[in-house]
Amino acid sequence: MKFLLITLIVHNDDRSPTERFREVVGNAVLAEELGFDGFGVGERHERPFISSSPPVVLSHIAALTSRIRLFTAVTTLSLLDPVRAYEDYATLDHLSGGRLELIIGKGNGAAQAELFHVTAEDQWERNREGYELFRRLWREDKVTWQGRFRPSLTEAETWPRPLQRPIRVWHGSATSKESVDLAARYGDPLFSANVTHPIDPYAELIDHYRERWAFYGHDPADALVGAGSAGYYAAPTSQEAIATYRPVFDARVEFQRKLGLPVVFPTLEDAIERSSILVGSPQQIVDKVLRYHKRFGHEVMHLHADADGLTQAQHRRALELFQAEIAPVLRAEIPSRPFPAVPATATAASPSAVPAAAPAAVPAAPVAVSSGGAA
Repeated sequence: MKFLLITLIVHNDDRSPTERFREVVGNAVLAEELGFDGFGVGERHERPFISSSPPVVLSHIAALTSRIRLFTAVTTLSLLDPVRAYEDYATLDHLSGGRLELIIGKGNGAAQAELFHVTAEDQWERNREGYELFRRLWREDKVTWQGRFRPSLTEAETWPRPLQRPIRVWHGSATSKESVDLAARYGDPLFSANVTHPIDPYAELIDHYRERWAFYGHDPADALVGAGSAGYYAAPTSQEAIATYRPVFDARVEFQRKLGLPVVFPTLEDAIERSSILVGSPQQIVDKVLRYHKRFGHEVMHLHADADGLTQAQHRRALELFQAEIAPVLRAEIPSRPFPAVPATATAASPSAVPAAAPAAVPAAPVAVSSGGAA
């Protein structure tokens, strides 16, 4: 199994946006230091998030790291001009030395209708059309195309041409069969949000993905699934983990109520029992992930990248404990396919391959992680 840290860059405290961005970058450097496989940045366009520009944030992270895979979580192609999105991410592909992977989705939130004039009626069609054009732009040197939501293209060339050809694109899914079907149709991996609800609706979508995968003629053995988690804190004993995490969880529930969001799991005990939250001893967390794997068959999972109310020391200790006692067991129990190899043309001369002095450029800030959005 492989492990990502993902943040939506929630900003709901008294720090400045500058400090919050520095925290995110510091978390990415820490993720590489501790041996995580990937780091993801979400995309939202409303309060309390400041994650409206993932390619900019990921480009900065690319300059300060050399090994870790860089993910978007998610790229909201329903809102973006696919040509402009292609240009940004093809550039980031080069700057990262071919370490970029995309998770795409329609996104969510009321603000996107106001800012981008995308509605519930057309968001799925925009997502599908945007992805199909983006996919062609990445693969073809010249594209002739016509659709509903942007001007047509005739023998259009886009620059720079990407480093990874093709790039791996995951489809983020939380509630909809549309994104699941799109992933299966094109033989792309699926990333289940698995954050807000109990396991059943997510498992049903993953089952539907596998059914549609076979329907479109793909080898069932090639289907690839990732899944999220709703929070993480491990300690040597379950009693210590629960006592430390309880105020963090209670503050999250209060914040959800303040925003008028439904509270699905009102207590920490309920969340530990029915949600994907991972709070407890290392053995308890291993056991829970293995139970979920029996239902999902996933090979990749994410943890929150932000401290989310924990202290810097608590957050780091929990991540260190994950890599020391949890990840090795799960890697051994759940084999996973390797991530795409870095292209041979990404030589040692590339900026991402020589970041030795770069971390010093990140001013000291509390280390932090958050959950990704999906369609």
